Amino acid sequence: MITVQSLRHRLRSLAVVSLLLTVMALVLGPMPSSAAETGWWNPAARPAPDSQINVTGEPFKGTDAQGRVRGFADVHDHIMSNEGFGGRLICGKPFSEQGVADALKDCPEHYPDGTLAVFDFITKGDGKHDPDGWPTFKDWPAHDSLTHQQNYYAWIERAWRGGQRVLVNDLVTNGVICSVYFFKDRGCDEMTAIRLEAQKSYDMQAFIDKMYGGPGKGWFRIVTDSAQAREVIEQGKLAVVLGVETSEPFGCKQVLDVAQCGKEDIDRGLDELHKLGVRSMFLCHKFDNALCGVRYDSGALGTAINAGQFLSTGTFWKTETCRGPQHDNPIGNAAAPQAEKLLPAGVSVPTYASDAQCNTRGLTDLGEYAVRGMMKRGMMLELDHMSVKAAGRALDILESESYPGVISSHSWMDMGWTERLYKLGGFAGQYMSGSEAFSAEARRTDALREKYGVGYGYGTDMNGVGGWPGPRGGDTPNPVKYPFRSTDGGSVIDKQTTGERTWDFNTTGAAHYGMVPDWIEDIRIVGGQKVVDDLFAGAESYLRTWGNSEKYKSGENLASGAAASASSSEWWNPFVSFAPGRAVDGDTGTRWASEWNNDQWLRIDLGSTKPVKRVTLDWEAAYAKSYRVELSEDGTNWKTVWSTAAGDGGLDTARFAGTRARYVRIQGLERGTEWGYSLREAGVYSD
Repeated sequence: MITVQSLRHRLRSLAVVSLLLTVMALVLGPMPSSAAETGWWNPAARPAPDSQINVTGEPFKGTDAQGRVRGFADVHDHIMSNEGFGGRLICGKPFSEQGVADALKDCPEHYPDGTLAVFDFITKGDGKHDPDGWPTFKDWPAHDSLTHQQNYYAWIERAWRGGQRVLVNDLVTNGVICSVYFFKDRGCDEMTAIRLEAQKSYDMQAFIDKMYGGPGKGWFRIVTDSAQAREVIEQGKLAVVLGVETSEPFGCKQVLDVAQCGKEDIDRGLDELHKLGVRSMFLCHKFDNALCGVRYDSGALGTAINAGQFLSTGTFWKTETCRGPQHDNPIGNAAAPQAEKLLPAGVSVPTYASDAQCNTRGLTDLGEYAVRGMMKRGMMLELDHMSVKAAGRALDILESESYPGVISSHSWMDMGWTERLYKLGGFAGQYMSGSEAFSAEARRTDALREKYGVGYGYGTDMNGVGGWPGPRGGDTPNPVKYPFRSTDGGSVIDKQTTGERTWDFNTTGAAHYGMVPDWIEDIRIVGGQKVVDDLFAGAESYLRTWGNSEKYKSGENLASGAAASASSSEWWNPFVSFAPGRAVDGDTGTRWASEWNNDQWLRIDLGSTKPVKRVTLDWEAAYAKSYRVELSEDGTNWKTVWSTAAGDGGLDTARFAGTRARYVRIQGLERGTEWGYSLREAGVYSD
């Protein structure tokens, strides 16, 4: 029997349930909106004809249980390099309103059989090929075809659908290659090419947006800060970052060792690039310039580039015996007849001693100015292609400022710098080599990634004239088996088909960008799940490096303009002062120099007691091999907080537990040279 009281109780319960359902509906959203999201990853229409994607399933969204984004990171690609080098070195375009048949056309001079594919002859030994692309694609794209477009938008889409969530599009060109190449349809100014490639990147974004219904709706999203990138990835889309890789940024070339740019050019250039959306860049690439020396190429390619170096700068590479365990690539003395013919009569590429593998040229004063300018703008510095002398100095600067924005994107940094890079908070990617070699290389640095809790990246360098993983063979005992599931498990990936051509990674290798998921599956088979897991953590690690770079603020130098004294000062030059105050005047063109014996010191009075955690010392050529940093509150009682017996000059950073002090003393114990001790600048910081 239902009483009035029980009826009232049931009605109240129903009201509560109704209220809860209403709240849930508001929180979760109405069903029609969710249904409308079905198939959001498929465009309303594609250009016709077009490539297939051959991936099914919804791209994953959101973050993991720890709030981290997931996905692979390609930190070195060249989508728009067909617009660089005079416009005819890389044949084909990454997109076209008229579809794939229009986009993937060979260069006119490659018809009818590739006989005039001059650059192919230089890089491959035989440039002959079937120039027809659509629909047969008989000879290209291919893993060893260096002059044909590999970044068609639909192939990039396949990589995104396969789990990639970060793509760094490096805008690239080279004025010398452009000038000596026989075929071009535009000028060779590098910054003009960079501007064009940036605009074309935004055009490609708009092209993809149009297919999905309008601005902002496509999966290809150019991002300009790490928060925006996270938002894009959480939506399941691809975050595209613009970078720059060029030999003469801002016009900063050198001619006969004379810089052709100044600080104003660097500031103006960095501002322009930042406005374009560029957030990472190389300061030098292939040729020594006014900013830094390069890490050499080897073999015949090295000889060819050295010839280009002469044509660009009026000087060949110069080598010296390396000062530490790191070294540049050996140049070798291989012939490169086609390139050497371009040299003036009577000029030839020099030979080099096998025991001298380091570039004499490091980071110049203008290069240091550019590094600090990038730091001010929150940009990330690419160490790859820098000589070890330049990279070492760049790392010194970044360490002195605790700046994490440092990248090695495609295996052109000496591996000896890896721990320094990770310790700063930087990010490393490995060149897209064959699965066996890639996996072996990844394992070499596995312990460091574990130690610093970081993921791993790769640099495909597609359209970068480098060559890519070849096939392991159709008869390999452990092939990629189609179809296979993506790393996240949500998508099914089958063989990629464009026109009449179907690519099988086992027999074609990494022929184009769409083969990236297949290559990662091959790595899983050959190298194991651990390598793939590290790669899948790449997007999060890259964004962490970027985000921490954006948060950077330069610390206050407590020593700037402070009173300084010393055990002694050089006095031999009546026109130049080497007084102690020269080490704290903010001018690296001046210095304190001691007498020529071991037991010497420099003391800095901060004016009052302050917390001290970091001391930086920018040594001139006369450095300390053994010295200690001492602190005192009263100038009488001293405490050693840091010391070394392995000083090698350059820019040293001493870090220690925060200690209150008014006085800081640098106590020299053993000289590194026959001279005394000489400091350009000493910095004292509380952070």
